[in-house]
Formats: sequence, C-alpha cells, structure tokens
Amino acid sequence: MLVVTGGAGFIGSNVVAALEGCGRAVAVVDRLGDDERWRNLAKRELVDLLPPEETFAFLEARRNEVEGVVHLGAVSATTERDVDRLVELNVRPTLGLVEWCARRGVPLIYASSAATYGDGSAGFDDDDSPQALARLRPLNAYGWSKQVVDRRVARLRAEGGPLPPQVVGLKFFNVYGPNEYHKGDMRSVAHKVFEQVRGGGAARLFRSAHPDYPDGGQMRDFVWVGDCVDLVLWLLDHPEVSGVFNCGSGKARSFLDLAHAVFSALDEEPRIEWMDMPAELAGRYQYFTEAPMERIRRLGWTQPATSLEEGVRTYVRDFLLAEDPYR
Repeated sequence: MLVVTGGAGFIGSNVVAALEGCGRAVAVVDRLGDDERWRNLAKRELVDLLPPEETFAFLEARRNEVEGVVHLGAVSATTERDVDRLVELNVRPTLGLVEWCARRGVPLIYASSAATYGDGSAGFDDDDSPQALARLRPLNAYGWSKQVVDRRVARLRAEGGPLPPQVVGLKFFNVYGPNEYHKGDMRSVAHKVFEQVRGGGAARLFRSAHPDYPDGGQMRDFVWVGDCVDLVLWLLDHPEVSGVFNCGSGKARSFLDLAHAVFSALDEEPRIEWMDMPAELAGRYQYFTEAPMERIRRLGWTQPATSLEEGVRTYVRDFLLAEDPYR
C-alpha cells in the first residue's frame, strides 16, 4: 500500500489515478472541505481516506503494509502570509514523515518547489548540497517553508544522519493539467486563459516592467502534470535514487506562447489584452524560470518532456472541453 498525502489535490489526485492504473493499493490523506475537490477522487478505489491529523497513527497502525509515502499535502498558496500556518502544515509534517520513514525503513517522496529559487539570481540548478541550498533566497514564506525541509534533509545526508532508504524532494515548476479546478487564483495560467477566452473573450496578460522582457514575454517552465506523475512513478520503481531534483519541462516558454497554445487548441485566432502588474507583485516577480533536468536524467530518467503545445492541446481538448473534465 502507498500513502499519498494531499491525494485529493491537483498533483496528488493525478498521482493517485496513475497508481490505481498500475494496480497499486492507495490510501489518501487530505481534507475535502466544501468545494468540488471530492470529484478529483470520485473515480478512484481507495484503501482509506483520512484527515491529516490521523496520518501518523494510521502509518503506525499499518506500518507492515506501507510500501512508500508520497507526501504532496501542503499549503500551496505562494501568497500565504500566515507563517506559523506554513510551519504547522508544511514544515512540521514533512520533517515528521522524514523521521517516521527513516525509523520504519519506508521510501519517501515529498514536494519541494521551484519557489525555493527566489528570483533566480542564484540559478535553477538542483544542486542539493547544504552549501548550494544555503545560497538560495526564496521570495515568499511558502518557498521558505519548502527550503527549510530541503536544507534539513541535505544536512542529515551530509552528516550521515537518519534518513529513509529513499528520500526524494521534487521541485515542481509551473504545473498545469486536469483536477486543478478547486485551486482558485492558484490554478495554472493555462486554465485561467481557457476560462477567459472560451466565451469569445481575450487572454489577459501582464505588461512587462523589465527592459529585457517584452509584454507577455515573461518566461516560465510550464510542465504537463502527466510528466510530473510519470517521474513520481519512476522514482517509486527506482528506490536507489535519492536527492532533491527539479521537476519541469527543461524549457522556458513565454506567457504569450502559452496563450497562443490555448487559442490554437480551440482553433481560434489569438486575442490579447494587457494589464499592469499589481503593486503587490512589484519586487517579488520572477521574470524567468527554467528547470535544468540533467541530474535526474543522469540517474536514468529518460522520458522526453511533453511540449507546451501538446500538453495544452491535450488539456483543452481531452479535459476542459469534455463533459467530465476530471481525471
């Protein structure tokens, strides 16, 4: 049995679907609340579904059945201002799982974030040595909460401290795909653009305030959620691989490219409206992100990345335009 925390969320529910498709038994840890998140799991067969506060009691009671933990549960809003909440829900549970999995000899894969790279001035290489991680300066408390865990794991590894037999942190970049519909303003730009244009409207993109980037030319590493899921499954099949790794496409693309991909998937001509960047983003906005993927590829990960155009086309035509958009 595999335990997936955050299994009703965006990436988590896609992981759960893939594991079920492989015939793996899955227990999910999450809260469903009063939104439509339950639909992310509506097609799944689960061993159990439990709230986060019961995680460690469940793990201990079923310790002889647990083959691995995929920890994706967290406050994922980059705008979260309550830092104590981030410590309570992002830092402490992850460090607790590192300790429990080390004690019980259980593999652990957990979600880090590209937000740990801050403005990118220190680069995006996923060097997970304590010295390299110490140079990173996240721009927000969410990114910092992920950095705390990465640095602690790196320190334990460097000093020969107690770690699970496999422990992997994945620095997710700009993931898009089905089952993100509950995320509100934190859902992908691909979904936001689709919502803006499907009734004949225009895609609304930020003007640039940086001389090196034209309007709409701000760049991100947009990664199809299926690629992220495939990497998680590959890691579960390769327990000899440990470390903190990027999880992206390896290719930065502009927001304008993304908007054009949505229009192309809809067989429509592009319509763009420009907006000034909100004042609250000034000084905290990333103009470029790109995930070097060489480290994980040197360890055997060979699957080619899904192109932006292919991923957006699949998302729009197979999910967003479908009667049932859920995976």
